[in-house]
Amino acid sequence: MPRFVSSTVLLLAVTTSAAAGDWPQWRGPQGTGVADEQGVPTEWSATENVTWKTPLPDEGNSTPIVFGDRVFITQATESGRRRAVMCFDRADGQLLWDRAIEYTEDEETHETNPYCSASPVTDGERVIAWHGSAGIVAYDYRGRELWHVDLGRFAHIWGNAGSPVLWGELVILLTGPGPNTYLAALHKRTGEEVWKRDLPEAQGKDSEEWVGSWSTPVLHTAGDHAELLVGLPGFLTALDPNDGREIWRCGGLSKLVYTSPLVSGDTVVAMSGYMGPAVAARTGGEGDVTQSHRLWLVEKNPQRIGSGVIVGDHIFILNEPAIAHCIELATGNVVWQQRLGETSWSSMACVDGRLYVIDMAGETFILAPETKFRLLARNSVDELTRASLAFSDGQIFIRTYENLYCIGQRR
Repeated sequence: MPRFVSSTVLLLAVTTSAAAGDWPQWRGPQGTGVADEQGVPTEWSATENVTWKTPLPDEGNSTPIVFGDRVFITQATESGRRRAVMCFDRADGQLLWDRAIEYTEDEETHETNPYCSASPVTDGERVIAWHGSAGIVAYDYRGRELWHVDLGRFAHIWGNAGSPVLWGELVILLTGPGPNTYLAALHKRTGEEVWKRDLPEAQGKDSEEWVGSWSTPVLHTAGDHAELLVGLPGFLTALDPNDGREIWRCGGLSKLVYTSPLVSGDTVVAMSGYMGPAVAARTGGEGDVTQSHRLWLVEKNPQRIGSGVIVGDHIFILNEPAIAHCIELATGNVVWQQRLGETSWSSMACVDGRLYVIDMAGETFILAPETKFRLLARNSVDELTRASLAFSDGQIFIRTYENLYCIGQRR
């Protein structure tokens, strides 16, 4: 097994490899939905303050990523038989290349969750995407395939969605849900497996069992070491990203987990799907820390699909019925809640000192991250979307079932 430099040095390398305005992975630079963006637009429509709009060939739920002058999305066509990464010119939205893997076997998913729901990840040299049963693939910035690895067949009636993350020389992925669920780390340059951790507690007995995690792991520095935080059926866990060893776990989650863990300082929050339990734990423990490090357990939390953000001492989320919530980080208590629009699967982001989140009707709501509800603006492109927003250099990227939008002028 390859040896690596210290975890802390690696985390610094990962989190500083992207330029200040890049959005290189699901949920932005740190995978938390929070970024140091400035000059982000607050007013637009389908025709106003639009830098460009590019038609897409089919529906899709994955979120764009942005690095330098490139924008990437994953895209399935031909009823999932063709699973692609598409690369666009950030300046004008022109399609630069479209590379696909063919997959002709049957793979279950839900009609609301098209294939290629996982967002890609990039380090500025290569872009890596997981296409479910079609495997994980890496391309260079010219669209040349670097490697392609078959990770097995994945089967769940609701499909999959977890996105890969980068850690130094590794790309890490939570596979599943369903009977074939595990964590794997591959070398990002070759696709060679570095470590694999089976997750028997997270595996359903068949594709129709309501058990599984669609969560994307989050990397975090805890004291003098790094932790890979993962929400799984029944518990939140922290692993060593270098070798997959479990450091600690905290019980309390249900059998269904959709959201990514939220982290602030030494506090980690994980939420179950279908309004199940939510837990908060303090990092720094070892083994089962349910009794020693769990800060709170809320038996019924308001969330189902989209991930929230932590800003200061509060958590902000938009749940599936499009009701926004402000929750105390210290206690899990709801401070306020307010209905905004229609149904939403989007994850919330905090950029430029404001909260941004979009609903399925294509309407973005901009809120103040405060302990009293304050709606700052609302803007619609009037198209169906189940993706989340991406932000880069003062621009917003919106992926709908019809188009890819770039909102605002690049500075």
